[in-house]
Amino acid sequence: MWRSIVTGLGLTAALAAAVPASAQDQAVSFNIGYFALRGADSRVDGDVLNANRCIDSTSACEPLLFEVDDFNNATFGAEWLVGLGEFFEAGAGIAFHQRTVHSVYENLTNVNGSEIEQDLKLRLVPFTATGRFVPTGRHAAIQPYIGAGVALINWEYSEVGSFVDTSTGDIFNARYPADGNEVGPLVLGGLRGPVGNNLLIGGEVRYQWADVTLPSEVGFVGDRLDLGGFTYQAGFQIRF
Repeated sequence: MWRSIVTGLGLTAALAAAVPASAQDQAVSFNIGYFALRGADSRVDGDVLNANRCIDSTSACEPLLFEVDDFNNATFGAEWLVGLGEFFEAGAGIAFHQRTVHSVYENLTNVNGSEIEQDLKLRLVPFTATGRFVPTGRHAAIQPYIGAGVALINWEYSEVGSFVDTSTGDIFNARYPADGNEVGPLVLGGLRGPVGNNLLIGGEVRYQWADVTLPSEVGFVGDRLDLGGFTYQAGFQIRF
């Protein structure tokens, strides 16, 4: 994770170096919101979450009892913005999302009748570089905007607990971890307005696309992990 943080800071520094001297002003924004993964019916083929639930399975499979939207959770982050004239701005930001979902086998139990339990954990730390268009101008009383950019997503996914070998019926304890970085596009839109001279408040919706190949040697039942989804957030911005 620390290597990715350094990479993200490097991207921010590169953006700063690219900002022209004519940039009118800068701002720092802080936000809190909700990240929602893509639903089960729109996830990438081979997605591990769908595979764990035996969706589209063509072989013997014992489903785990959870829903994809169980991984939806609060997110928070910060962003640095630079004005590029009256109608455009560039931004570099970071956000954090993490969720651990408790699951059990839907149709299987231990010999004593107790549940066979697992914890599935997903963590996402996207570093983003974006551009925005503000059609009413960056100093108007009401400022709708749209934009697009790219996200470098530092991700971690793991499954820890008890599992069943479907070929033998044996129950065993195991931990399956994977992590890495993936780059994907994003689009955004929002609305904000000034409160006083240097403070703005508003809300924003983002959508990111990304999926990764899981390492085959770890032994996940799926070979992909879909990282795409919506972020709904509110926050405030301080200009200087």
